[in-house]
Amino acid sequence: MNRLHTLPIGALILLFSSLWSTAAISADASRPRVGLVLSGGGARGAAHVGVLKVLDEMRVPIDAVAGTSMGAVVGGLYASGMSAREIEELISSVNWQDAFQDRPPRAELGFRRKQDDRNFLVRYALGVRDDGFVLPQGLVQGQKLEQVLRNAALPVATIQDFDRLPIPFRAVATDLETGEAVLMQSGDLVTAMRASISAPGVFSPAQRDGRLLVDGGLVENLPIDVARAMDVDVLIVVDVSFPLYARDQLASPLEVTNQAFAIMIRNRTLEQRKKLAATDVIIDPPLGRFLSTDFSRVPHALEAGQKSANDARTRLSALALSEDDYRQYLAGRNPRSTQTPTIQFVRADAQSQDHARLVDATMEDVIGKPLDPETLRQQLSSLYALDLFETIDYTLVEDDGQTGLEMSLRRKSWGPNYARFGLNLEDDFEGNSRYNAAMRFIMTELNSLGAEWLTDLQIGENPRVFTEFYQPLSLASRYFVAPQVGFEERSVFTLQDENRIAEYRVRTLQGGLDVGRELSNWGEVRLGVRRGEGRSHVLIGDPTLPPDDFSRGGVFARFSYDKLDSLYFPRKGQLFEFEWRGERTNFGADQEFDAFVTTWLIARSIDRHTFVFSTDIGTTVDDLTRPEDFFSLGGFFNLSGLPPGYLSGPHFGIARLIYYRKIGRGGSGVLDLPAYAGFSLEAGNTWLRRDDVSTGDLRKDASLFFGVDTPLGPVYLATGFDEGGDKQFYLFLGRSF
Repeated sequence: MNRLHTLPIGALILLFSSLWSTAAISADASRPRVGLVLSGGGARGAAHVGVLKVLDEMRVPIDAVAGTSMGAVVGGLYASGMSAREIEELISSVNWQDAFQDRPPRAELGFRRKQDDRNFLVRYALGVRDDGFVLPQGLVQGQKLEQVLRNAALPVATIQDFDRLPIPFRAVATDLETGEAVLMQSGDLVTAMRASISAPGVFSPAQRDGRLLVDGGLVENLPIDVARAMDVDVLIVVDVSFPLYARDQLASPLEVTNQAFAIMIRNRTLEQRKKLAATDVIIDPPLGRFLSTDFSRVPHALEAGQKSANDARTRLSALALSEDDYRQYLAGRNPRSTQTPTIQFVRADAQSQDHARLVDATMEDVIGKPLDPETLRQQLSSLYALDLFETIDYTLVEDDGQTGLEMSLRRKSWGPNYARFGLNLEDDFEGNSRYNAAMRFIMTELNSLGAEWLTDLQIGENPRVFTEFYQPLSLASRYFVAPQVGFEERSVFTLQDENRIAEYRVRTLQGGLDVGRELSNWGEVRLGVRRGEGRSHVLIGDPTLPPDDFSRGGVFARFSYDKLDSLYFPRKGQLFEFEWRGERTNFGADQEFDAFVTTWLIARSIDRHTFVFSTDIGTTVDDLTRPEDFFSLGGFFNLSGLPPGYLSGPHFGIARLIYYRKIGRGGSGVLDLPAYAGFSLEAGNTWLRRDDVSTGDLRKDASLFFGVDTPLGPVYLATGFDEGGDKQFYLFLGRSF
């Protein structure tokens, strides 16, 4: 009888486990332990993935990984159990230009923040303190990139010891206060990768374990010593450091500055490379002058990495395993979790207790449900869209046998008071120019319900002062009250037989109280009362005409819907707004009338081609004769062949069909600016009497334009044509429709 049959089941299991462990130890003993070293290099670091693809294909086992900067990101993902092909799919699917822009897509912004785009074109808000303006610590706060990494590393989210990852891992960062190298071997994997890639001035420093950390490439761009200390016998070293410029290439201050940093990093890298043994394998992907910021060339970097690894196949083959041994190696690694945890609680971490009520109100929907990365992303986006926080992150934690989310809400280091600027410029190349320069000052977090106080100041063609106190009624609801007061001045033209006979300057001072409700992040309903005084006087025309003092007062209602992806060069989405204003004598108005204004815009795109249809219609129930209540048309995209404000009246309508094509490579790289070329077809008019309103006398205009979406707002160079033969030329900075 076979004696195995007489052994207890437990003894059999113990025996086979012992035999398997002995075989694994024997297999490990028969080969050298291999360490992988991945250098920093920004976008050039995509070459690391090409190298990893060849290592996976050749069945080269990796027993330890050490990385810096982009090498820490690729190395950390590989150490988390992702294959090289999975990492390739991830970095190829990321919209890198979007990932390096912290602001959520416009469609996801809170409705109030969407309205900032209407007049305040500069996308970046400065902090305001007693001693002046405050800048962020980096151009990029890393919110989007951090969440990409968070989702990818979710299966190992609860592992705190990096030696317990599928592959032991180390990352290097630099302490910004002391200048010391910081070796990260435990804690949260994602924050370690984020800290290591935090290039100074580009990314804001990462806060980890009480230290302020930046890019590890400043002190240890090629962490050979770090990998050697991880009990390995042979190193595979991939160096994607940027080469030095030749003298004739040092033609600007930027290139000289980059050269200085490259020299500092390169000297330390060369010191590390001298420590390589004859048995180590060094791989230098042929990247040439590939810029570290050019993420549009990620596929090129991948190919360069594969080529360099294939060139080293002879030396790498000495480290390769058979199929059976490689399967055994993979089976012996610590597992990458495949289970989806159920979230049993959500809480703010110790540094975010001031926002605990906001966390509870926003995140309660995820409690009791399996963790869904997409749902969680949407929840975080809705919080981030409040525009109050520098970063919002989470970690999976275990507490008393329950799994939960611990939220970290890092308030903007340059807040909570902000200034945003805007500039509108229009020049017709005939000596006529108009401009408006504006600033919005926003005080946020004024109370526990998130009240805001905003003040607008504008100088130029249309001076304006406006202030509003916005008070939400609770954290959970979207109802609000908003008292406000404002002053503005504008010009209105009157015509006779299509000739301007007068220009009126209209000044208005008005206050009001609004109540309303935000509708998710796409819309708003407002009701309010208004009371104001004003004066209009002739600026150009018959000087004997006396000034006209007037009083206003009444009620208004407005419904707004905004799902455009951009107000400047929209590619998809819609915008709709309907407003009614009722002037009433019992509210102080000296004349009763009702006015209605409707705006609708829809954008659709196919590849690089975009079509925009928009229409604006306004009317008053009575045929008013006072210029202060007139609508006006004329100017770029508003009957482009006519001068700005050329037509005016109490009734107006205009429809536009605009086409533009994205040209060049703009927008594909991190620092590129999208450029567009296109044309518009426009039809519209104004009327003094309702009975005159007719589609038969619509004026037909068109334009040809070239536009660039800059950080200061859209800039156009355009020519407008009117059916009557008039022609206008424009240099235009600002929102045009």
